[in-house]
Amino acid sequence: MSCVRLGVILATLLLGWVLLWTTQGKGVVQDDPERNIAIPDVLLMPLQMQVAYNDEKIYFRYRWPAERAYVYHDMLRYEQGRWVRHGGSPVGAHPDGTYEDRVTMLVDDGKVPEFGRYGGYITVGANARFFTDQATPAEVQADPHLGQTLRQSDVRKYLPATRMDVSDWRGVVDEQTLQQQREAGYFLDLWHWRAGRSNAVGVSDDQLIAEFRLSDKGRGPYTTNWDAANSRPMWVFDREKAGIDALRWDTVQAQSPDFDGIYFLSEDLAKPFDPDHQWQEGDVIPRILHRQPEGSRAAIGVEGGPARWSNGYWDVTLVRALDTGFPLDDKMFREQGVYTLGMAVHRDATGSRWHYVSHPYTLGLGREADIVAQRFSGETPQWSDTWKDLTLFYPGQVNWPLLVSKAHAGAPDIAEGKPVRPRHSEKQLAIYGVEMEFNQEIISQWRKTLVVGLLLMLGVWFGLHRLMKNVRLNEGGGA
Repeated sequence: MSCVRLGVILATLLLGWVLLWTTQGKGVVQDDPERNIAIPDVLLMPLQMQVAYNDEKIYFRYRWPAERAYVYHDMLRYEQGRWVRHGGSPVGAHPDGTYEDRVTMLVDDGKVPEFGRYGGYITVGANARFFTDQATPAEVQADPHLGQTLRQSDVRKYLPATRMDVSDWRGVVDEQTLQQQREAGYFLDLWHWRAGRSNAVGVSDDQLIAEFRLSDKGRGPYTTNWDAANSRPMWVFDREKAGIDALRWDTVQAQSPDFDGIYFLSEDLAKPFDPDHQWQEGDVIPRILHRQPEGSRAAIGVEGGPARWSNGYWDVTLVRALDTGFPLDDKMFREQGVYTLGMAVHRDATGSRWHYVSHPYTLGLGREADIVAQRFSGETPQWSDTWKDLTLFYPGQVNWPLLVSKAHAGAPDIAEGKPVRPRHSEKQLAIYGVEMEFNQEIISQWRKTLVVGLLLMLGVWFGLHRLMKNVRLNEGGGA
């Protein structure tokens, strides 16, 4: 009988631990839009790159898989006599699919040394847009620099030294220091190709990261097509030029654009809104009006015209002068130079922080580096079949203040300047990013597990104690 009791106790112990192990974390990792949480189904994705240059220009070619081409961005649909917006930055994937695919690249020439070690992490500050603890629009609008000077209502990317305290987005250094930082090259060049807002007119947006994600000087490739006073578009298609009065909602939903046809509204296809026109249910007018950019913001073009999606892949080639003549906006490329790059891709109708990012990689022009640019003669590069294969990862809710704080076990390594790439794989960083989305829930779950485990162990100990006591009594009686 004692052996039977002992077996029951041991089986109960084993079953308890199995239940604890198999249920640990169940129900924790799940989407919660109210807290800006939406976890992608896939945490890693591939990106291929090639780089080439001649005496005047540099070319970056990107190729990545995408099941569909999302080029319709921010649309106005005519519904029951009024214009309804289908767009804006979503939490995760946009339910209507009206958010563009994008590829972005950060470039540094050694003037932002932390970027070469930790990549885009250094640009993510406290209370960033679409984090669970994001700053409110009222808080940002009340800030002297972000709100009153820059006219912003959210916190976007910024560099650590632009703040007096790295964990406080409000503490922007004074204007003179910001200007001195820019003149010293303390900024990141941001190449921003947008499938909806720039590609259609054969350009890439040109921006930079300093105390905020800023646009280069000049006119951008798009503007907002909305008459707020009358709740309608300002511009519509000119039938004589475009051959149509509007796009159709079922075409937008199909997400299979005719790249040789009309799928966007540009200045040369537009006319002012006609209030007497008889609009049909399901007519669609883009809320974005394309235009040719000017100045520094127009420095980056799309080689060969608008990029194309075909057979499940985007293939995008961007081109820019080695020296744009705008040293306060752009990083210049020179022979024998080594630069640091950080890539990111938005796909599947996702915006904001729901992207995939890369480790930092070096680029060499006539120098050894992770990616070696190929020198060529003539007007355009002759691309080979050799690509640089990169793995991009979902970064989750991880910011720079967290990484340099006591809450991060690797903070001492960062303080010593140890780079991230040799120490953490893309998969590890993706998992860590997801864990940080649910940090409090995971801690709570582990505490519950610890309590239940201790109670289980106590119960087993008590049972064994009673069993052994009975065994001794029986043995004493038998003697």
